[in-house]
Amino acid sequence: MVGDEARGEMNTFQRNESKESLFTFISTGDDPPKGDFHVQKKSPKLCGSNYPLSIAFIVVNEFCERFSYYGMRAVLTLYFISFFHWDENLSTAVYHAFSALCYFTPVIGAIMADSWLGKYKTIIYLSIVYVVGHLIKSVGAIPSLGNQAVHVVLSMVGLFLIALGTGGIKPCVSAFGGDQFEEEHTSERSKFFSVFYLSINAGSLISTFVTPVLRGDVKCFGEDCYALAFGVPAALMVLALVVFIAGSGLYRKTPPQGNVLLEVCKCIGFAIKNRLKNRSRQIPKRDHWLDWASEQYSKQLIAEVKMVTRVLFLFLPLPMFWALFDQQGSRWTLQATKMNADFGIYVLQPDQMQFLNPLLILVFIPIFDLGLYPLISMCKFNFTPIRKMATGMILAGMAFGLAAIVEVKINETDMPQLVPKESLIQVLNLAKNPVQVTIQDQNLFQQPVEAFQNPDEYSHLILNGEQQSLRFILQHQGSSLAFNYTVKEKSVYSLIVFEAEGSLSSRLITDLEAKPENGLAAVRFINGLSQDVNLTIDSKQFTPVQRNYGVSGYSLVERDTYDNGKCITETGEFTLDLGLLDFGASYTVVITNQVTGSVKVPHGLFPTPMKKATCHFAINLEALVAQEIAGIFPCCAEGVSLLPAGLDVPEIRPTVPLPGQSFASVFALSFILILCCKPIWEGSDLSAANRCSFIFLL
Repeated sequence: MVGDEARGEMNTFQRNESKESLFTFISTGDDPPKGDFHVQKKSPKLCGSNYPLSIAFIVVNEFCERFSYYGMRAVLTLYFISFFHWDENLSTAVYHAFSALCYFTPVIGAIMADSWLGKYKTIIYLSIVYVVGHLIKSVGAIPSLGNQAVHVVLSMVGLFLIALGTGGIKPCVSAFGGDQFEEEHTSERSKFFSVFYLSINAGSLISTFVTPVLRGDVKCFGEDCYALAFGVPAALMVLALVVFIAGSGLYRKTPPQGNVLLEVCKCIGFAIKNRLKNRSRQIPKRDHWLDWASEQYSKQLIAEVKMVTRVLFLFLPLPMFWALFDQQGSRWTLQATKMNADFGIYVLQPDQMQFLNPLLILVFIPIFDLGLYPLISMCKFNFTPIRKMATGMILAGMAFGLAAIVEVKINETDMPQLVPKESLIQVLNLAKNPVQVTIQDQNLFQQPVEAFQNPDEYSHLILNGEQQSLRFILQHQGSSLAFNYTVKEKSVYSLIVFEAEGSLSSRLITDLEAKPENGLAAVRFINGLSQDVNLTIDSKQFTPVQRNYGVSGYSLVERDTYDNGKCITETGEFTLDLGLLDFGASYTVVITNQVTGSVKVPHGLFPTPMKKATCHFAINLEALVAQEIAGIFPCCAEGVSLLPAGLDVPEIRPTVPLPGQSFASVFALSFILILCCKPIWEGSDLSAANRCSFIFLL
C-alpha cells in the first residue's frame, strides 16, 4: 500500500559513495559530471531558506502521481466485477497480479536510473509510459467502444503500462528529491522527506475518497461512470508530468554511478562460484561463505552484503503479512459491498473504505510515536523492532479473525446454500382472501397464506432430479384448482396467486439467487391493473409491465427513500410511494388500483426473505483498525533496521474508526488521555510498576 512504496523509495535513496558501498547516505559528489548532468548546480532557494525551489515541483508531482495511482486502483476490483462481469476470484487474482507487478518494476526503474539514464530521465520517460497507460485504461472503460474483448485488451495493456510507469519511477522520485539538497543541509533534507510522505498520504487520502464518488454517484452511458473514475486520475498524472518538466531548469542532476543491486548479485554469485571451485580440504576454510568473494570485492561490500542476508532472513514472514494487508483493495472491498454503509449524514461507497487507510496513518503514527512508545519505555519494557514486528503479525491475525466473524454474520442474511435436487419457493397471495397451497409430494405451507402476507422465509422443495414437474393445488373459498409447473434444481421461485376474471389463477416466477451488492437494492413490479404500465423510479425507466399481473425484471437501485415514483397508464399518470429500499434487499412491488385517481401500494411491497444487509460497516472498522495498527508495528521496526540517520521515518500506509464504535478507537483515545496526563508523573518518582498501573487505570 502507501507504506511499502515509501519504503522502496527510501531504500533507493541509500545510495553508495562508491560502487562497493550499500548504506552510505548520499554520494559525496566527487565524481565529475558526465554528459548533461550538473552535480554542482545550486538551485534557487525558497524564500531565502536552505530549501531548494526545485523540491516544490517534486512534491506536487508526487501528490498528483499518488492521486492518479491510488484513485485508479481504488475502483479496480469493482470495475472487474461490474464492467467485465468477472467473478470475485478472477477479479481478486487480476487485482493482486497488477499490484505485484507494480512492486516488481521498481527493480527495473532502479537499474535504469543507476546504470543508464539517471534518475531525471528515468522519471521523464517512464512518466510518459505511465500517462499512456492511464489514457488507454480510461478509453477501455467507455462502454460504447467495441465488445468486451476490446475492453479487456485495452484495460490489460493500460494496467501493464501503468505498472511499468508507477513502479519504474517509484525508487527514483524521493532519491531525486534528496539530491537537490547540499551536503550540509541534512536537517532540511529530513524535513523534506516528511513533507514528501505527507504528500503521498494526502494524494492517497483524497483520491480514494473522490474516485469512488465519481464511479458511483455520477452516471454516464446509463451505468456507473468508470470512464470518469479512470479519466480524472489520468488527468492528474498528465499534470504530474507537466509540473515535473516545468521544474527541469532548477534540478540538480547527478550522473548514474552503477546499480548496487547488480553489484550485490555479482558479489554473491562470485562467492558461490569461488567456493565451489575451492572444495579441496587443503584449502583453509573461511569464516563465512561470502568471504570467498574477497579476491574480487572489497571487505566493505562483503560486510554489507552479509548484513543484507541477515536482514532478508528476518523479512521471511513479511510477504505473508503484505499478502494479507493488501487485500483491503480486493476481498475487504468485496465484503463491504454486502454491508450497510449508511452513517446517517453520508453513505459510504464500498471502495471508499480504502481512504480510511491513509487517514488512520495520520492519526496513529503521532499517537504511537508520542504516546504509546514513550509509555512502554516508562514501563521499563524493551520494545525492540523484532517485538514490534511480532506484535504486528499477531494483530494482523486478529484483524482477519474479526473479518471472518463479520463474514459469518453477513452470510446469515444471504440466501440458503442450495444442494442438487433442491430449490426454494415462497407464496405471494394477491387474492382478497386466504389461500391454502398444497404441493405434490411436499409437506409445505401447513397454514393458509393470508392476503398480501409477507413471507418470512423460503421453503425448501425436494426434487427427484435436475428438474421435476410438480402439481400445485390451491384451495380458495371452498373451491380447489390445480396447476402444473416445472421446477429446476438450485433455483429460487415465487408462486403468485391472484384473481383473474372471477376465478383464482397463479404464476410461477423466478427470484434472485444472490443478494444485491455494492450497496444496492433490487426491485421488480407486478402489475395488478387491467392496463399496461410504464414505470419510472428516480429517473430509472422500467420496461412496460403487461396488464393482469405481468411481472417486470429486477432492477438495481441505490439505497434511498422513493416516494415520488411515476406510473403511467393509458388513462393517466400516477405516483408510487415505495418508501425505503434498503441495502442488499430485494423487493417485489404489487401495483393495485385501490384509490380512484391515484395508484397506491397498500400491503403491496414485499421484501423477499433475502434479508437486507443488516451488518453495518462500522463493525468492520474494528478489523480495519487492528490491521492498520498491525501495519504500523512492523513498518516502524523495519524503519529502525533499515533507514539511515536522518531518514528514520515511520512507514506510511493505506483506514478512521468512529469514536465509540471500535475497540481500537478506545485505545487511541486512551493514549491521547495519557498524553494529556503525562506531566502528572514526568516529574514524580513513581516506580515503573506504579506507572504501569496508572496507565492501565487511564
